[in-house]
Amino acid sequence: MHMFRCAGCDTLIEAVPVSPGHVACCPCCGMRLVKGTSLSFSGELALAITALLLFIPAQAFPLIEINLLSQDIEATATQGAVTLLDSFPFVGALVIYTTLLAPLIYLVSVIGANVALWFKQRHWLSVFTRTIHFSRHWVMIDVMLVSLFISAFKMRDFADVTAGAGLISFIALQIVIAVLLTRVTPKRYWDQLSDLTHDGSYTVDAVTGQHTVSCSHCKALQRNNDEQCLRCNTPLSPRINQSLQKTWASLLAATIFMVPANVFTISILLTNGQRLEDTIISGVAGLINQGMTGIAVIIFTASILVPALKIFSLFYILICIHLKRKTGRLHRMRLHRFVKWIGKWSMVDLCVIAMMVSLVDRGQLLDFTPGPAAIAFGLVVVLTMISADSLDSRLIWDEHERK
Repeated sequence: MHMFRCAGCDTLIEAVPVSPGHVACCPCCGMRLVKGTSLSFSGELALAITALLLFIPAQAFPLIEINLLSQDIEATATQGAVTLLDSFPFVGALVIYTTLLAPLIYLVSVIGANVALWFKQRHWLSVFTRTIHFSRHWVMIDVMLVSLFISAFKMRDFADVTAGAGLISFIALQIVIAVLLTRVTPKRYWDQLSDLTHDGSYTVDAVTGQHTVSCSHCKALQRNNDEQCLRCNTPLSPRINQSLQKTWASLLAATIFMVPANVFTISILLTNGQRLEDTIISGVAGLINQGMTGIAVIIFTASILVPALKIFSLFYILICIHLKRKTGRLHRMRLHRFVKWIGKWSMVDLCVIAMMVSLVDRGQLLDFTPGPAAIAFGLVVVLTMISADSLDSRLIWDEHERK
């Protein structure tokens, strides 16, 4: 009987087969344990190679074209971010990493993991699966797409806007990456390697299952007297080391940066020699006054509501952990998963800024540049994502009786 522990609450569970299209969830915390998929490893490899090929037109060709002041202007996915590297290096580097480097690293790692699996190279499989696990949280092609459409709506009052040659490739790239993100997990590779090598040394039965710890990387059960995982050589620990300290530190830092992110200027528009400065709040109000209520709601949600929700939610979860609250654990578990999922959407405002910089650069006649709040806001996005990832959700369920 093959056993494993839920990564969300540490409940010991008997492995059951899951047919394609179905999902097995933890009976205690509701976390998805296994998703049945008909996608083979060869199909996964084909999708990763296809996405890698789509990267060329998606990044090289313009996503949007405008006619501004009788001039045709084209903007690629990272053109504005590259421009920002001179004056706002952190903001520019963050947009480049999330929309170019992280997706590229993710796809190369998926291909590398499949090659390592084919040749049964345990060391390289460990390298690539760890890279997959880290980079997947920072892949934000979908965020850039939303930001692109927002920028197009904002520019239509100034210029004629048309789709660029690379837009179709960029959309196709997002679709393929979305399929891979929902199906690729390090555990899937390691389970396949164990099947190929007939390695059952990590298998723990129900009798000894109570005295085990789950590997944080490949999810294999190990006896609690082992120091390293027998499958992937990951150091074993019953909980993420210093999880609460890391979460508190990054959360408090994010809370501090929320003040300048909302008080200082986040965007500056120069038009006909007039300097118009906007904070996040005034920018939302300006969009409403211009009749762009839908865009204003998106910006308000992504730039104000989501960061505040993440911070308050994490504070609530941490306080409940310290107080050892036994009621409402399932609610807090769902809240933690929601915070991790929604975290990247705060990047919308920064991607819009990067896109506007590439589209509006006409000197004193018409120019757009970010303000100092953009740096603080970028730090809020990064720190809240780190905080959510640092929190070991199993701490929510500690001292909770499991069957």
